[in-house]
Formats: sequence, structure tokens, C-alpha cells
Amino acid sequence: MLWTTLPNGLAVAYALRMAFTRINIDHRIMGGLPCIAGTRIPVAMLVRMIAAGTPVETILDEYPQLEEDDIREALRFAAANIDQRVVPLDQSA
Repeated sequence: MLWTTLPNGLAVAYALRMAFTRINIDHRIMGGLPCIAGTRIPVAMLVRMIAAGTPVETILDEYPQLEEDDIREALRFAAANIDQRVVPLDQSA
């Protein structure tokens, strides 16, 4: 699996990035944060809203450009990134 490091320091597998068609990572949009494709809505914001107990219906009302599948894919993307473990090596060792 090939890895790339985004400008924000997040290491992402190419295969992982290609598996999510509703998520876009572009250094020109929101500083390279993973966002819902075609928007400037960061995946992390949606995950935080869900974690805080915000109902999906409320999120869709507040962000009418989103679809329920966007929220599901944001959660799958977050879970997939947590499954990936990248251990930084100390350069002084």
C-alpha cells in the first residue's frame, strides 16, 4: 500500500483515499483537511457533530448540500483512518 503525507501531517494510504468517492483531500481546500466532495465541510466537523449527539436530520437541515450518504461515508472514513497506524520515527535515534 502506498502512503502519502498531506500538508497537515496526516498520513493517508492511496488505496484508502481512492475507496471514498464522497471525500476529497485537496491542499487548496481547507488546507488539505478531508472534506465532503464539492464542499468545504470537513469530515472532522461532521464526526464531532455526530459524537456530540446532533441528529443526522439536524445536520442535513443545517447543511442542505449534504446527503445522508455523505455523513455515513464521513464516519466510515474516520473509522478507516483510526484503523491505520502510522508511528513516527524519532530522527535522533
